[in-house]
Formats: sequence, structure tokens, C-alpha cells
Amino acid sequence: MKKYHYKDLATKALFIALVPVGLFIVAAGASAQIDMPGPGFNRPGDITIADQFNNRVIEIKTNGAIVWQFGLGPNDFSPRSIIGCNDAQRVGPFTLMAGTGTPPGIITNIPGGAVDNRVILVDPFGNIVWQYGQFGQTGDGPDLLNTPVQCTWLPSFDVLITDQANNRIIEVNLDKQIVWQYPSPSDTNAADQLSSPNSAELLENGHVLIADLNDERAIEVNRDDEIVKTFTAGMTVSNVAFASRLPNGDTLLTDSGNARIVEVNSNDVPVWEYFTDTGSNSVAAPLPTRAVRLRNGNTLISDQFNNRVIEINMAKKIVASYGLPLAGGGTIGNNIGYDLHTTQKGLYSPYDAKVVGDYTGLTPPFDFDGDQDDRF
Repeated sequence: MKKYHYKDLATKALFIALVPVGLFIVAAGASAQIDMPGPGFNRPGDITIADQFNNRVIEIKTNGAIVWQFGLGPNDFSPRSIIGCNDAQRVGPFTLMAGTGTPPGIITNIPGGAVDNRVILVDPFGNIVWQYGQFGQTGDGPDLLNTPVQCTWLPSFDVLITDQANNRIIEVNLDKQIVWQYPSPSDTNAADQLSSPNSAELLENGHVLIADLNDERAIEVNRDDEIVKTFTAGMTVSNVAFASRLPNGDTLLTDSGNARIVEVNSNDVPVWEYFTDTGSNSVAAPLPTRAVRLRNGNTLISDQFNNRVIEINMAKKIVASYGLPLAGGGTIGNNIGYDLHTTQKGLYSPYDAKVVGDYTGLTPPFDFDGDQDDRF
């Protein structure tokens, strides 16, 4: 078993930050280290996937080989799995993930659905070291959530949670205190309200970019509860599932209702788009949920109900695909699968995919450059 030493100062800082809230006990003067699963774990270039209805998060190699998994599969609906996982992010050697449960009438072997409203931070061996929200409980009070579809680890070590059914974005510290919320509880302005928000990313200017799903927009808000920009791709989007700010200043929108990924400039003018429903065996409404622009210029897309994750280049060619080949179907494709060793034997409505170590357009979990003139 390999021992991982915290040469990365940001990861060491995370380890130290977790000690005061009772998550770790480190002897005075001891070097910070943790046993790791093996040499294939947490390698830059690997891909993490929130394999939604397989109730798991996996890390894979670019050939689809699974090197790490949290969750016991599509037949487990216990707290040992992450039920209906919608989001996953690698934070040093830890993994932050959001479970939203499964709604009634979707999964045949649990027709009544399963409730899981947790954001959890998991160590490499699957131990939950921090949690906000409760398994089997729904609410909006302290330490309660209702369908947390996305979670973003901030360089401040707070966690930004998209609490969808409570129509709010909350920033929670490690002591589980809400330190910021949008909209604020006192804000009664109708234009500021959210309708099933689906993601929130902290921008380098300190603003927060929110995918406001059912309001069919992405909005950039400041810490004073003000909307400073709105993106709709010229009023053409339908159900914005994700939004991220690209290095060139453009904004990448996952236009889920139109099965489209669209990049807009600062004036909300579309400059590039890709549709995931054009394959002959695509389901009619695949509802893609995440599009992440990578450092190499390609785009990684979680093509939810087509049961696949694809990487496309700027010429709109698929250069990598994870999951079984498209096979048509109804609401969810007929190419559902589950395997412990490779994604090429199937996924089940993957909701999120990210490349380990690549935070292009995303909020990095640590302040990598350490300068004073920006946040990252």
C-alpha cells in the first residue's frame, strides 16, 4: 500500500483544516500522511464520474478502466452508497460528492424512490470525513438539504452547495454554518429568486455563476445579492443545467432542454454549440447535465439519459466515449450497464464528469498561485 505524503501544500492545508472540526487527529509533530489505495489512484488526467443511478462515484483511466469507486451499485440504497449522485469533485486525495436520492417511478427496483440529501467528503478508502445534510431526511433547517444537485469546494475551505428543491445556493463552512446564501432570506425581489438551480461556481472576481434551471438562464451574482449579468444564449436556452466561465471570458452553458452545449460571449451571443441528440440511436431527450471545457480545448459532456460521457473536440468530433454504444430507448436509453472494472460495459445516467487536476472554467479547490490580486 502506497503512502501519500503531503508535498502539495494545498492538500496539507486541507488536512490541517479538517483537524479542528474533529475529522482527523494528528499527533503533534507527526508528518501528515495517509495510506492510498494504489498507484493508479488520483492521477492527473483520470476522470471522475458521478454515475447517478448506479449510486456511485468512480475514477477511471482514459481507456475506461475503473481504478476507484465509492458506492455499492444500483441495488444498494443504504448510506454506504451515494444515492442518485449528481456531482463529484476531487479535493486533494478526498472526493466531494452530492447525493440527491432517486425520485419515485424512475428506478424499477425501488419504485417509491429513495431519499438521500447529503453532501459528503470521502477519503480514498470510502470513509466519510465530513457531511452536510442527512440520509433519509429532507428539510431546510440546520444541516438539512432538499436535493443538493451540486457542490463546489472553495479555496477558503467552505463548500458551495446548490440546494435545488430549496431554491437556494448556500455556502457552508466546515463547522456546518451557513455563511452566505443566495438569494438572501430577506430578499423578496421576484427577479432575484431561483427556480430549481442546478449548479454554482465561484468566479475569480468573487461573483458566483449560477445555472438557474427552470428560469432558463444562468446568472452571475455578487455577494450583495445583486444580479450583474444574465446569460440565455439570446433567449434560446431551455433548462440550463450547468454554467462555467472560460479563460477567454466566454460562458459555457449546458442547455439541457435542447440537448445542446452552447458557448456564449460576454454579450450573450452564441459562438459555438454542440448537440448530443443527433446520433441515430440517441433517445429523444437525453438531457445532458454537464459540459466542462478541458485544458486541451476539448469539452467533456455528461450525456445523462444517453448513458454516456463523451469528449468532443472543437470540430465537434467525438474523440472519446465512456459507456455502452447508443441503443435507443424511451426516457432513459437501453444501453444501461454496471461493471466494477470498466465503463465500457455501461453507465446509468451519468450526471457529472471532470478530469482530475484540470480546473479549466471551474472553481479550483485551492488557491494554486497564492497571489494577492485574485482568488485563485
